[in-house]
Amino acid sequence: MNKRILLTSFDTWLPHQQSNSSDDLLSVVIDFLPHSHTLLRRMPVDISVASIMVTEKIKSYQPDAIVCCGMAESRTQLSIESNATCGEILQTAVDLEKLVSDTAIEISHDCGKFVCEGLYYAVLAYLRDRQLTTHCIFVHVPTLNSENLPKIKADFMLIVQRLALF
Repeated sequence: MNKRILLTSFDTWLPHQQSNSSDDLLSVVIDFLPHSHTLLRRMPVDISVASIMVTEKIKSYQPDAIVCCGMAESRTQLSIESNATCGEILQTAVDLEKLVSDTAIEISHDCGKFVCEGLYYAVLAYLRDRQLTTHCIFVHVPTLNSENLPKIKADFMLIVQRLALF
């Protein structure tokens, strides 16, 4: 069965950023994804606007899985967020240990207190409130370069493939 996957990325938000590494990664992997997918690329760095965009896409596309992506310039490898906090803590229902086994991907418990966490929280709350079984993760992508891109691309593709099996 071909799973439907929604992938999201943000636009830049600081003057020195020529691009957002999360969007750069999606542009590299898009032609290699093994499942049906739709993208919300370069979303505005605004929690309310991005949250509405994603929830509207969930309603229309009805994905089996959602992979929200954001840039983390201070990190050196892919990391998957275990939770998002906005007064209360919402955890992903995905077994992250299983998802990242045999990869260099970190499991993070700090989504960053910015638009990434706001979006992740909004999506997890939306799924919970509507009792949807859609799996959702948030992946932070470090700044990409010619040295780290092959490994990050391979690890990202692997977790998307694994997520489709949950």
